[in-house]
Amino acid sequence: MLTIKDVLQSKSSAIWSVCPDDTAYTAMEIMAEKDIGALLVIDDDQVLGIVSERDFARNIILKGLSSRKVQVKELMIKDIYGITTDKSIEECMGVMTAAHCRHMPVFENNRLIGIVTFGDIVKALLLEQQVRIEDLESYISCCDTPSFEDSF
Repeated sequence: MLTIKDVLQSKSSAIWSVCPDDTAYTAMEIMAEKDIGALLVIDDDQVLGIVSERDFARNIILKGLSSRKVQVKELMIKDIYGITTDKSIEECMGVMTAAHCRHMPVFENNRLIGIVTFGDIVKALLLEQQVRIEDLESYISCCDTPSFEDSF
């Protein structure tokens, strides 16, 4: 069973973030530069929220606001869910699905150590299923081999 720790080991350890007083424009610049879809909002080493391209589209573009004037704290989602490294990928998928979130900060000993995305979790689940399939195929092919007694 794969854990969140396993998922984090397979990706970059970089944590990209913005401050609550940064502008939405600054957040979008960082997301574009890093080719990511969301940023954690951090102040004084505390995770205050998360802001995503979706938040930008719905709260800036559709409302006709200026991304150079609106601060991240006006856009960010404040009620975020976090997960610890010891949890299984299935547990994480369950929380993400129930909470309708696509990005989740990861904590170890109450310290932020990374972020996982819905895509990361799906990729890990597919990998885990592939390993199970290969194990079963190996077991079946081993069992299909005629035994010594069948030779007589």
